[in-house]
Amino acid sequence: MKDIQLKSVEFRNERQEDWAELEHLISEAEKHGLGGMKARDVARLPVFYRAALSSLSVARAISLDANLLQYLENLCNRAFIRMYGVRHHLGEVFIGFITRRFPGEVRRFKWLMLISLLAFSLGMAVGYVQVIQDADNYYLLVSNALADGRNPGASTEDLRAFLYDEDSSIGSALSLFASFLFTHNTQVGILCFALGFALGLPVFYLLFTNGLMLGAMGALYHQRGLSLEFWGWILPHGITEIGAIILCGGAGFALAQALVFPGRSSRLENLATAGKRAGLITLGCVLLFAVAGLIEGFFRQMVHSDLIRYTVAGFSLVMWGLYFSLAGDKGKNEPH
Repeated sequence: MKDIQLKSVEFRNERQEDWAELEHLISEAEKHGLGGMKARDVARLPVFYRAALSSLSVARAISLDANLLQYLENLCNRAFIRMYGVRHHLGEVFIGFITRRFPGEVRRFKWLMLISLLAFSLGMAVGYVQVIQDADNYYLLVSNALADGRNPGASTEDLRAFLYDEDSSIGSALSLFASFLFTHNTQVGILCFALGFALGLPVFYLLFTNGLMLGAMGALYHQRGLSLEFWGWILPHGITEIGAIILCGGAGFALAQALVFPGRSSRLENLATAGKRAGLITLGCVLLFAVAGLIEGFFRQMVHSDLIRYTVAGFSLVMWGLYFSLAGDKGKNEPH
C-alpha cells in the first residue's frame, strides 16, 4: 500500500505542473469559450489534453491510487467537453432555428410546398364556384362553428359589421372566434404533418377542404359586394396563417414522399430522416400560427382602414417571401 502511495506521489510530482496548466486552460475555456481565448492558449489546450490522457493511461496500467485516477479522469473529461463538445445556450439554439434551420428546411421541400399550395388553391376555387352557382351550397361547405353567423341568411349589414366590429357585442364574439380559428388552424396544420404517413391522401383532403371553406366564404361576401372589405379583413393575418397551413401540408407530403419513393434506403430509414426535417418545419409553423394569432387578436380589432389592412398584408407577403427565399445558410441544409 505504501509503495502505491509513493508511486502516486512521485507520478504526481513529475506531471502536476502540466495538469495545473491544463486546468487553467480549461477554466479559461469555460469562462470565455474557445473563441474568447488567445490563439496560443487554444493551440496549447490539445497538447496538454493528450499529455493528460497519456498520464491517465499510465496511471491505470500501474494501478495507482483511486483518488489520482479519478482526478485525471475528471480532468480529461472536462478538457474533452471543452474541445469537442457542442455547447449552445437555449437562446442560441432558438435564434439558429429561426434564422437558419426553419427557412432552410422549407427550401429543401419547396416543390412539395408548391403541391400543398395547389391543393389549397384548388379547394378555394371549387368552393368559390359552388357558392356562386348556388348560395345554398355554402351550408354544405362551411361548418356552423366556422361561419359563426356569417351565412347566406345574414343581412349585408350584419356581414359587414363582422368585418369592422361595429357592434361591441360582435367585437366580443370575434375575440372568441379568433381564439377558435387559431386553435382550429393550428390543429389542421399539425394534422397535415402527422397524417403524411398515410401516403399523403389525408393531407390533400385537409388542405382541399380548408380551401373550400375559405373560397365559399369569399364567394358569399362577393355576392354582397364586400369582396374588397372581406379580403382586407382576412389577409393581414391570413397571409401568415394560411401560409403556415400550406407549409405543414408540405411537411406532410414530405413524409408521404419518403414512403412512396424511399430510394436506396429502407422506407423506415427514409421516413425517420424525412420526419426529423419535416418536424422542424411543423415546429416553426407553430410560431407562425402564434404570430397570426397576435395579428388576428389585436391588429384586426383595432384597425378598420382597408388601406392599412392591405398595406400590412402586402408587407407580410413580401417579408415572408424574402425570409423563406433568402434566410439561412443553404449549404447547411444540403443532405450529407
